[in-house]
Amino acid sequence: MLRELICIAGKDYADRLIKNMKDNDMKSNSKKALIAMSGGVDSSVAALVMKERGFECMGCTMRLYENDMIGEDLFGTCCSKKDTDDARAVCDRIGIDYQIYHYEAEFRDKVIEPFVCSYERGETPNPCIRCNRYLKFDILYKKAAELGYDNIVTGHYARIEERDGKYYLLKARDLSKDQSYVLYDLTQEQLAHTFFPLGELTKAEARKIAEDNGFVTSHKKDSQDICFVPDGDYAGMIKRYRGREYPKGDFVDLEGNVLGTHEGIINYTIGQRRGLGIPADRRLYVKEIDPEGNRVILADDADLFSKEVMVRDFHWITGDEPKGDYRCLAKIRYRHKEQSATLTALDDGRARIVFDEPQRAITPGQSAVLYDGDIVLGGGIITLT
Repeated sequence: MLRELICIAGKDYADRLIKNMKDNDMKSNSKKALIAMSGGVDSSVAALVMKERGFECMGCTMRLYENDMIGEDLFGTCCSKKDTDDARAVCDRIGIDYQIYHYEAEFRDKVIEPFVCSYERGETPNPCIRCNRYLKFDILYKKAAELGYDNIVTGHYARIEERDGKYYLLKARDLSKDQSYVLYDLTQEQLAHTFFPLGELTKAEARKIAEDNGFVTSHKKDSQDICFVPDGDYAGMIKRYRGREYPKGDFVDLEGNVLGTHEGIINYTIGQRRGLGIPADRRLYVKEIDPEGNRVILADDADLFSKEVMVRDFHWITGDEPKGDYRCLAKIRYRHKEQSATLTALDDGRARIVFDEPQRAITPGQSAVLYDGDIVLGGGIITLT
């Protein structure tokens, strides 16, 4: 069956898959794997690849939230009955067990609450990073060990390689789908017990495999938004979660002149232009959010560019923190193309990144992630100080 699977994707993928198998199967003596399944095409194919590689597999879905948290009409991504039914159908088709595990309280504590608090501080967080760190690769990893499964498998587009006794996180072969940015928090222990079977595939190859194996997920649309904010209305979700409205305040310019009234700081992010709702003789953008003064500072686009980034809670994947200035590539948001920069490690997990060229709309709450070619070095949370 593995040979048939390889033929479906083509010879080029066959060569990459075989190399990936040799590289990864050496890192664990166990051939048991717990597959995190969202009910989408990617995790479906990940489960199939691992099964055909000879692993004893079980699929599972992490139930992370209830519909009353995000709104009755919006309940339809990742934790919906349709998605769990689809995940179960795929498991039945490939002949592996399937379970649903409830982690609503943990998700609320580790992801939802920090997400809301971050917006209330005038930041723009990336909750997928915290979900990976605390839910998929911590809580679920421990659950897998409890069940006797030594390895975690997800449908992320990224790669893991072992070199000289250390594990490295690498970009996916399909750079258009690469998800290494949201995985920079992984530790050596986690990487040693994690598989990303899709790291060598393109999205088209994954869909082809799913289609030719008759998966109900083969043509399922990819989720584009944060799972618990499926309509993209972050402010609406925060208001429902807190059960409150947020006070209006002043829009001001760089000199402190009042330009109008904002609808609450949770409605805005650095670099935003649309939805400001104030008259102006030129285009204005959000440059800064001042939670203590309940102000949103507006400026011209040219004022959004800066070269220096301060980062907290910096995590080095191999544990090797460089001494002195370190040349690297860095990106400041998921869709940002990495740029040449110099990093200086500071005390208490902080770091300073200075880009060669000014970057637009550097945003507190987002993550700055460092690369050396395809290798992810690590990253941390962007902060103002």
